[in-house]
Amino acid sequence: MISVVVVGLLVYYLYVQPTTVKRVLRVGTSPDFPPFEFINETTNQIVGIDIDLVKLVAQKIGYEVEIVPIDFDGLIPALQAGQIDIVASGMTITEDRSKVVDFSIPYWEANQAILIVKGSQFKPRGLEDLNGKVVGVQTGTTAEELVTKYINETSANIQVKSYTSYILATQDLLNGRIDVVIVDEPVARALQRTYNVETSATIETGERYGFAVRKGNTELLSAINKALSEILSSQEWINIISKYTG
Repeated sequence: MISVVVVGLLVYYLYVQPTTVKRVLRVGTSPDFPPFEFINETTNQIVGIDIDLVKLVAQKIGYEVEIVPIDFDGLIPALQAGQIDIVASGMTITEDRSKVVDFSIPYWEANQAILIVKGSQFKPRGLEDLNGKVVGVQTGTTAEELVTKYINETSANIQVKSYTSYILATQDLLNGRIDVVIVDEPVARALQRTYNVETSATIETGERYGFAVRKGNTELLSAINKALSEILSSQEWINIISKYTG
């Protein structure tokens, strides 16, 4: 016969004992944008400035992190569809994007760079030097918007070739299929450490990166902003930057 004490213990553990519910933050990122997000060839893990930063933010607001790799142009649709909770992918805060998502406070400032094959005699100093050239960009990025807008405003004879990743664009540059790649300046510096490319010019755009959450998700956004405010003035942030940029 089961004693009253045993029955009591069973009831406690089955029905009364509190259970810990794991809160998971699903983070969408396009892991082809070093040093912000890329795949470590040794560990095959997605790493980078954005990844370390969002993990630190999640830790401070009580979440565990699940990294979800998605092509850059699919990140906002995935966020809107509820497939992810946040975008951490070197995403520039723009007026058009702010109409469909809510951005955190900015954590990075960047301009655009014109990337060429190292040692090339063709050294464009600006968009005006790209007439008659083939320009590589990543689909859905501000670089693509920048070049498209310039073509529309000036009727310049520039052919834009869009890629799902800047790695593919850089490989086509090296193979002579395109003439330049236009990419965010910090990413250009990272690509220069891996590939035989160099920056011929910087285009001042004054862009700022932010994390994106679903429109109206004020509770999560407020928590993220509070954590970011603490982190961006801390040694932890300096350590993250140093880890990936030296």
